Amino acid sequence: MAAIRPGAIMAAIGDFKDTAPFHVLEAPVQRVPFVFNSPHSGRVYPKRFLAMARLDAETIRRSEDCYVDELFSGAAAALGAPMLAADFPRAYLDVNREPWELDPRMFAEPLPAFANIRSPRVAGGLGTIPRLVGEGMEIYGRRLPLAEAIERVEHIYKPYHECLKRLVMRTHARFGQAVLVDCHSMPASIRIGDGGMRPDFIVGDRFGASASSTLSEHAIRLLTSLGYTVAHNKPYAGGFITEHYGRPARGLHALQIEINRGLYMDEQTYRRTDRFVALANDLTRFAVALATLPIQNDRPMPLAAE
Repeated sequence: MAAIRPGAIMAAIGDFKDTAPFHVLEAPVQRVPFVFNSPHSGRVYPKRFLAMARLDAETIRRSEDCYVDELFSGAAAALGAPMLAADFPRAYLDVNREPWELDPRMFAEPLPAFANIRSPRVAGGLGTIPRLVGEGMEIYGRRLPLAEAIERVEHIYKPYHECLKRLVMRTHARFGQAVLVDCHSMPASIRIGDGGMRPDFIVGDRFGASASSTLSEHAIRLLTSLGYTVAHNKPYAGGFITEHYGRPARGLHALQIEINRGLYMDEQTYRRTDRFVALANDLTRFAVALATLPIQNDRPMPLAAE
């Protein structure tokens, strides 16, 4: 591995010295085997990071899953389920990737041999340390020291996943199963199929590999019953988080829920629209109904005692 420059390490640590890079919202007693996760809605942009970027403070937000944590927080609270949410932005670090999906074009030094430099996500500029935001906009004007990536992974990425793993495994130990709902948003421009359907939601389960078909089908049915158009796995089947945590044969289910941003915000101004509250209320109804559905051995998921 290339040498790590101490100065770069200390600078990266200081990016979140005044605020936590992520947080957990949870009730005193967890009542259902659900865990919510919002890895891309962080909106704390460190000054040092902005100074490194060639984009202005508004443009760099193009890859942000704006307000998804707020949209789902009511659902988590209604269920008494924990919710992990990133405060660091996706443009700074993407925890929905393997820890070392790195683009060698971004760094001044050679990457370590264990780095995954050939994944489709790296090729698209969307690795663990993203190269692009929005429609192909380069984040940085120059190559980064390798220490920058190592520091972000070691001090933010790994603690984030350690926290998420604890929440999921604690839930599984208590209830005998766990459902991870990975919460995301997508551009309003997304169209699918020959007819160019504009989905309001996309439910991803890695084509059945990360969650039981019963759970996915019920999720789709519930959202459809609320009046939304829903797609399944296309074009978003789930990322590293659903792939890594979903083990339905062991009672570990992971669903990715993508929300069309046009339902609740103006993508140009980043402002919430007047439909924001109604959507948040619908998501609470959706989650409460989903939590009562049978997903294992045709039995309803048990509620813990108050």
